Amino acid sequence: MNGGCEFDNPFEAEEDKLRDECGVVGVYLNQAAEDKAEKSSEKDYQAYSASDFNAATKCYFGLYSLQHRGQDSAGIVVSDGSELKIHKGMGPVSDVFTKEDLLKLNGHIACGHVRYATAGSSSIENAQPMLQKTKLGGIALAHNGQLVNYEQLHEMLEDGGSTFSSTSDTEVIVKLIAKSYKKGLERALTDTIQMIKGSFALVVMTEKCLIGARDPNGIRPLCLGKVEGGWILASESCAIDAVNGSFVRDIEPGEIVVINEEGVLSFAFGEHTSKRTCIFEYVYFARPDSEIDGIPVTLAREKMGAALAKESGVPADVVIGVPDSGIGAAQGYAKESGIPYASGIIKNKYIGRSFIAPTQKERENMVFVKLNAVKSVVNGKRVVVIDDSIVRGTTSCRLVQILRRAGASEVHFRISSPPVKFPCYFGINTPSRSELISSTHSEEEICKEIGADSLAFISAEGMLEACRECNPEKYGFCKGCFTGEYPISVPGELNGKKMI
Repeated sequence: MNGGCEFDNPFEAEEDKLRDECGVVGVYLNQAAEDKAEKSSEKDYQAYSASDFNAATKCYFGLYSLQHRGQDSAGIVVSDGSELKIHKGMGPVSDVFTKEDLLKLNGHIACGHVRYATAGSSSIENAQPMLQKTKLGGIALAHNGQLVNYEQLHEMLEDGGSTFSSTSDTEVIVKLIAKSYKKGLERALTDTIQMIKGSFALVVMTEKCLIGARDPNGIRPLCLGKVEGGWILASESCAIDAVNGSFVRDIEPGEIVVINEEGVLSFAFGEHTSKRTCIFEYVYFARPDSEIDGIPVTLAREKMGAALAKESGVPADVVIGVPDSGIGAAQGYAKESGIPYASGIIKNKYIGRSFIAPTQKERENMVFVKLNAVKSVVNGKRVVVIDDSIVRGTTSCRLVQILRRAGASEVHFRISSPPVKFPCYFGINTPSRSELISSTHSEEEICKEIGADSLAFISAEGMLEACRECNPEKYGFCKGCFTGEYPISVPGELNGKKMI
């Protein structure tokens, strides 16, 4: 790193954020809803009137609301009670599915997935859900998370004669279930879950039922909702809202729920462990309108911003947030500090990974294309800019340049999470430690590198207290990327850090 903000990777500006692996959705409708959908579809195909009842369509809208969790690929599997059908492809949900695709996926059970690749490359072979056919029927699985014992399980299955068509750890899970399917689905799933280690929120389906499961630490989120004629499972509550459903509850860590014609059945697997929800769900990943494990995401971000103001307040004229996840914290900072909040940075939301910058100069200017300052808001002002995190530092450096170019007299950077110093092994795409600027630089050095007048991160205790204030009864988080202390053992030694 240096003050010139140079970077060689053409997508580094886009990738100067932590990324979650994916989002999952499952829908179960009773037979009456399915019959109603078929009749509605026959009467009015062009009007898309089956959308209120078709499981695939509800799944589609749920996935659309979770698009922020992954844009590499999308897929849906459905069952009409006797057969599983699948449609998946590369790209965002709207590119993968047409209206005709959804109406062909007729059935009353569906599971879907949007993916951002962390384990396995970005390819159609790794797109989910994974579908496995067995003599006893089909099994489809969508997975959010990452296994830390993937290689050992992959090798064990290969030694037993299994072949693989992908490099995704999800295929290991579905093959383990299929291997024990003759014991019954519930037993096969329980046996599999006791073998896999890491983070997982699973949506599994067969021809007859839908199942949700969450890892014993609850690292990745999963919740249950009620929809007209049935039920929905989803990574975030915003997906339930998207299909006009009502949130029922979060799936508990170490819980399996089975949804079939008898209703919703629940049972626990393995020994009880304490909840360790990924703290970055509240800092960055989750949509602001979601609620995860009893904590409203926007409220948590506002309280983090307020904690920042208490810990590292600075005289200024205006507070602005980096879109989108920095806005809630900026509003909380402004309210606590008494400094006015304004929308001072505008984000061009139409630039994705397909944006091509062929020359080095163009690559360096990608952030200027994606983000721009509102001159009337910052010109001649002392500005406090709030962002959720600093990963490599390239975006922060460009933001300082953007604000100074717009006339800001001072730029004070405040970050609503502690310094990210360690990799994540549980479904977040983090760079190696050498690429994490906070792992190799002090706060003062980072401030100098990005060219800000001052820089401060929220303390770990301040961040945790902000979440505790939202819901003291739901407290418990994985914060390994800040501390190097993880809920379960991870590969290798991390400078002597404790594996808890």
